[in-house]
Amino acid sequence: MREAVREREFREYAEARQAHLRRNAYLLCGDWHLAQDLTQTTLMKLYAAWGRVRRDGNVDAYARTILTRTFIDQHRKGRWREEAVEEVPEAPEADADAPELRLVMRSALMELPPRYRAVLVLRFWEDWSVEQTAEALRVTPGTVKSQSARGLKRLRGLVEGLVGEGSGR
Repeated sequence: MREAVREREFREYAEARQAHLRRNAYLLCGDWHLAQDLTQTTLMKLYAAWGRVRRDGNVDAYARTILTRTFIDQHRKGRWREEAVEEVPEAPEADADAPELRLVMRSALMELPPRYRAVLVLRFWEDWSVEQTAEALRVTPGTVKSQSARGLKRLRGLVEGLVGEGSGR
């Protein structure tokens, strides 16, 4: 009986949060198929620890931590080899719509090293604190702060470059 309740609770959680996890995975890796793989791996690891995680309380934070660490671990192992298969899409004009700006931001985000990308996604997309991000990435808060600053600086430069190319500056 307990196992059936455990499975039902996990299934309900997974169905409710899978799309959100997949969007975050996409922000990290930039590929919907790889994002789906990352999401499935995250859910498998979460299921294995479900009893403990459910008792501890913050399931979403635990799932995001698993997702981020899995991305970094797999990237470190070389699973996420990047290949240029097409040219970067044309940058939008200066008066671009929000969807075009999102494409520019995503393109720029994919240019960043995985560590910077992970820090920026957790800090500014997920709105995590410096301490939460540091704990999830197993680094010091000072490292999170410096990687945030460096990552934002590089991201701004990349976005300006992409927007500048599109406007002919």
